[in-house]
Amino acid sequence: MSGDINAAKEKLLELRASIDNIDAALVHMLAERFRCTKAVGHLKATNDLPPADLEREARQIARLRRLAEEAHLDPDFAEKFLNFIIREVIRHHEAIAVEHGTGPEGPSS
Repeated sequence: MSGDINAAKEKLLELRASIDNIDAALVHMLAERFRCTKAVGHLKATNDLPPADLEREARQIARLRRLAEEAHLDPDFAEKFLNFIIREVIRHHEAIAVEHGTGPEGPSS
């Protein structure tokens, strides 16, 4: 029985190491995504474009739900995750717009 316990503990360590690596990759991927969306925010602000694009958001949500289904991931979870990210991106875009004087608190309102 102790052999089974030792094998289970070893497998647990392997799985946890994989989870830790995936978590690190997710953080780096999110950081890269936010670097890109920050550039989008500056582009929108300097061209007086709105911080949110509801049509693109709807397309992205539908796309992510399809990808989640293909990957056997709960599409509702994937949508909630993307909505969380989108809200944060919009918050950043609004702040950038204010910095450029084009947001709701800037002179062009």
